[in-house]
This record gives sequence, structure tokens and C-alpha cells, in this order.
Amino acid sequence: MPLLLLDLDNTLLPRDAAFRAWAEDFLAENGLPAGDLEWLVMLDGSGYVPRSTVLGAAKRRYGFDRSVDSMLAHYRLGINSHIQCPDSHIAALRKAREAGWTLGIVSNGGTLPQLEKIRLTGLASLVDGWVISEEARCLKPDPLIFEIAARRCGFRPTGDWKEQTWMVGDYGPADIAGATATGLRSAWLSHGRPWAERAYRPTISTPSLPEAVRVILAKSELPTAGRGFAAAAAGRTPLSRGHLAIPASRLAPTAARLAPSTPGTPLPQPTTQPLAPAVPLSVPLAKAVPLAPPATSAATG
Repeated sequence: MPLLLLDLDNTLLPRDAAFRAWAEDFLAENGLPAGDLEWLVMLDGSGYVPRSTVLGAAKRRYGFDRSVDSMLAHYRLGINSHIQCPDSHIAALRKAREAGWTLGIVSNGGTLPQLEKIRLTGLASLVDGWVISEEARCLKPDPLIFEIAARRCGFRPTGDWKEQTWMVGDYGPADIAGATATGLRSAWLSHGRPWAERAYRPTISTPSLPEAVRVILAKSELPTAGRGFAAAAAGRTPLSRGHLAIPASRLAPTAARLAPSTPGTPLPQPTTQPLAPAVPLSVPLAKAVPLAPPATSAATG
């Protein structure tokens, strides 16, 4: 089975649209000028600017008498209430699944907020596994995070696995550079932007996720049973699409201690309806390894 790895924010989920909706609510709830929306969007930097920087700037601009931490908690609840996975994206994932692909998520960001997005949007039941940079202690474009993702989807990253794996993402320096450094083929979601990097290029460029999946499926052929990747896949433990893989925090960030995922806690079925505020996680975090410093999770993806 071939492997399709996908970025989370602004690839699977329209994160920038959710931020804009949160910012509109934030200004209205606090009686602030609606014209400041573009100022907040500019500071946000599509999520690649640390939240402490964005919210700290807002705190000073508006003279709020509250801590940045309290503003961060309010922000996370607010933005998650606006995030949903578009029907067209769900349909694309199901089409890839029907074509025999294994699906995984590779995201830069904080463990708790990214895991909430995966759970609350129903993506947990549509993919085979995921890795989040904070708990894995490595960031895209480090090839290690892509190897961890392959293992969590049930594959041993040996043989010709790279030839049968694609990475889809919207951010060149993380998603496409990482795929290139690892030896994977890649699809860049342009979202109307020109490609600006000179040192590397994506295998294909498309305007949207559904189009990327369509082109990848058209370009790729399923490996035959005699090829190395298929032989490795034969020994994988099938994952139930309605169950959570091994919590990422239970896996050490070194290749020697990584293991394939196994079924775990049942999760709710996918929904494309507007989401309610985040609920407590069902994933046991008590056994988690110590998290990396905040700077590690500054970027999202």
C-alpha cells in the first residue's frame, strides 16, 4: 500500500479562515475597532508567529489587564470552535482510501491544540496515524519526523517506501523542503501564491487539496506484491479507522524506540458541522514525556 502524508493547518484544515473568524469575534466581544482585523491577521503570519508574540502585542495595543496565558486559553477555545474539515477534503481522503492508500498527518505545532483539531474535526477516524512536532521533539523539515509518521501508520521505513510515499502541504520550508530532504515526492498547495524557493521545488503544485489528491492518484500506481514496500506493508498491523493510534507521547523521539501504532480509544465519527468549544481530551497524557520548550511549538502546520 502506498503512503500519503498530509500537513494539518491550511492543508487538511482551513486554519487561516478559522483565525480570521476568531479575530472578528475577539474584536466584537471586546468592543474594539473592526478595522483592526487586518492588523491581527498580519501579526498572525498564518500561524507561524508564536502565539505569545501575537497575543502579547494585542494585550499592549488594547491595554488588557489580563495575562497572556489567560488570553491564550481563550484563543485556543475560540479558534477551535471555528475549525472544520471541508466536505471536499473528507471526500478526497475517502477517495484515496478507496484507492488503497494509507493516510497520515505530519504537523508542526503544540501537542494539545493540534491533537484537539484532529479529534474535533473527525480526522482521527479518517487517517491511520499522526505525529506532532512538540511531542516528537523534531520539526519539519527534519526527515526524522516523516520516518516517525511512517512507523505510526504501521510501516517500516525501509526498502522502497520513499518511492511510494507522497507529502502534501502548503508551506515550502517545512512540508516541501522536508519531503525533498527525506526523498519523498511532494505536492505543494499554492493557494494562489507563486513558488518562491530556489533550492528545491515540489513534484507537483496544485491550488487545493482535492486537486492534489486527484493528481497524485492519477500519477501513482499501486506497488506489486513483490516489491519491497508491499512486503513491508504485509506485516503491518491494520488500524481501525474509528480508533486512536498509540498516543504520540508514549513513543520516544528516536528511531530505535519507535513502534507501529495499535488500535486504542474509540473516537467520534467525522462531522463537518461547526464545532463546539474544545472538550477534555480522552487521550491519557499522564504518561507523556516532558514537552519541549514553548519555542519548539511556535509554528503550526
